[in-house]
Amino acid sequence: MGEIAGARAELDRLGRSLRAQTVELVTELTPGADLDLLFLDEPTVSDRHEPVKYRYSTDFRGERPPGVEAADLVLRGAEMLSAAGWTVTASPADVVPGSIGTKDGSTIEIRATTAHPSVLFSVRTREMSLTEPRVFEWPTPVRTAETVDPGYVLCYECDGLGRCPECGGRGWLPDEEQGRITCPECLGEKVCPICRDAGQLLISRLQTFQRGYYPDLPK
Repeated sequence: MGEIAGARAELDRLGRSLRAQTVELVTELTPGADLDLLFLDEPTVSDRHEPVKYRYSTDFRGERPPGVEAADLVLRGAEMLSAAGWTVTASPADVVPGSIGTKDGSTIEIRATTAHPSVLFSVRTREMSLTEPRVFEWPTPVRTAETVDPGYVLCYECDGLGRCPECGGRGWLPDEEQGRITCPECLGEKVCPICRDAGQLLISRLQTFQRGYYPDLPK
């Protein structure tokens, strides 16, 4: 699974640009807001389908200054975005005032209401894959019938695989809606829940019900 050349650098560039523009908007439209709460330092997973995609994103809240109407604040924000080269769409003033700017696949949405001084800045870079799609290969068993230690038998659950027999040691399973879900058999631990990665079980410690998996063992 190789990294895509230049992908992380480009995503970081978009993140820096988005942060700089957001800081400018927050400082102008909601002066006094605590910019230490503007968390845009690391990209996060935005789509878990293979290949996994990442983006910089956050929601930040400030407050309208006294005497500034919500619609006027949103209009000022739209003007600032437009002047900075963003393509801006704005909602009619008789709806919840809001505007959205887009640039290089990134979006900044500014929303304010007449009922409350809170101003919401929702900011997102475009989604990007940082690695090539991974082709999953089923792992090689850690034990086979020929390599079990004396006094042991192959694990009845994984047949010597050692890794979780449902997910093959990934810890997750593909999911059409969510991209991936935690494997229900190993709960994300990746190893076989019975032998715990050993691939074999000590005969003398088998429980009664476990011996039922091995009808050839002496009673």
